[in-house]
Amino acid sequence: MVETNDLCDFHAIIPAGGTGTRLWPLSRASRPKFLFDPLGQGRTLLQSTFDRLAAIVGKDHVVVSTGWRYVQPVREQLPELDAESIFAEPVPRDSTAAIALAAAVLARRYGEQTIVGSFAADHVIRGAEAFAESVRQAVATARAGYVTTIGIAASRPSTAFGYIHQGPSLAARIPKAPSARKVERFVEKPDAPTAQAYLSTGEYRWNAGMFVMRADVLLNHLREGRPVMYEAISRIADAYMVSAHTRDEVVDEAMARYWPSIEKIAFDYAVAEPLSVRGGVAMIPGDFGWDDIGDFNSVAALLPSANEHNVKVMGDTDQVMCLDSAGDVVAPVSGRTIVLLGVNDMVVADTPDALLIAPRARSQEIKSVVSHLQAEGREAIL
Repeated sequence: MVETNDLCDFHAIIPAGGTGTRLWPLSRASRPKFLFDPLGQGRTLLQSTFDRLAAIVGKDHVVVSTGWRYVQPVREQLPELDAESIFAEPVPRDSTAAIALAAAVLARRYGEQTIVGSFAADHVIRGAEAFAESVRQAVATARAGYVTTIGIAASRPSTAFGYIHQGPSLAARIPKAPSARKVERFVEKPDAPTAQAYLSTGEYRWNAGMFVMRADVLLNHLREGRPVMYEAISRIADAYMVSAHTRDEVVDEAMARYWPSIEKIAFDYAVAEPLSVRGGVAMIPGDFGWDDIGDFNSVAALLPSANEHNVKVMGDTDQVMCLDSAGDVVAPVSGRTIVLLGVNDMVVADTPDALLIAPRARSQEIKSVVSHLQAEGREAIL
């Protein structure tokens, strides 16, 4: 395990705000996927992410950035966190704002060259030692001034992930990060032939959205490229630094004034992609098991088969009966028994107020179902 004294200047940020619309109706706006334990491991996705990071850097160096409505559930699931380790957003503004605010506050608390790293709350990682080593090298690379990402070895030509095109080695410049490579570019989710071409070159890795950087590097980039966002984030971060007995009121006032007008943009688009064009982004290969719990197919890939026909059950297998059915993903949450007869390669998610039935091949499209329900004014079941 990595020694925490090697990482005394490093703080891990867990952005926990996405509602997980591709896992509807299990994941809802009121209780999103990161608060669940979809794999039945005894710890939720959020708790597992916290455990993984705390083992590397220590519990007092992990913070969570989440929405106001999730603060209480986060506190209940992570009682180890104090109030100053949870950054609450009144409305979602995507990953750039969430990461930047935490980075700005941490820079004020610990110094501008504090290293910050963002690790999503809905990832499943296998291989703790390999993950810790990648983080250690990412921190060393970030100290050298790079925004550093951890690229996952592509095991298949997936069209569900973005890709990183790796460039030349940086090992000579950063001895403590022998695996570091410069990033040539980030590419969006490709079509199947393009994904296969990427895989065959051996030069591309999946973009898992893990980023490690010095706080001043991030904030200076925003100041130059997105000054309106930088100014708003700075004002809110300043509010976090007032005396404890007035802090909540001052932060609430600053949030109400500045946060709603902040641009809603993902970190990749606002920071990683433009900086990579200027040679400012590096990558550490992540040779550990990684999965993004994005849809029912990704969950199913991690679950054991409930029978000899590769039926996967998210929950109590006794509530599911399969007759002449194969390849299905079933989530029995309502308490009712689900019987499948001659049903192949389908998703069946049964909750008390909504039932989803869809082909597994269209799992990624469940997000559009949520959009359709929202357009019809059915927010009560979202």
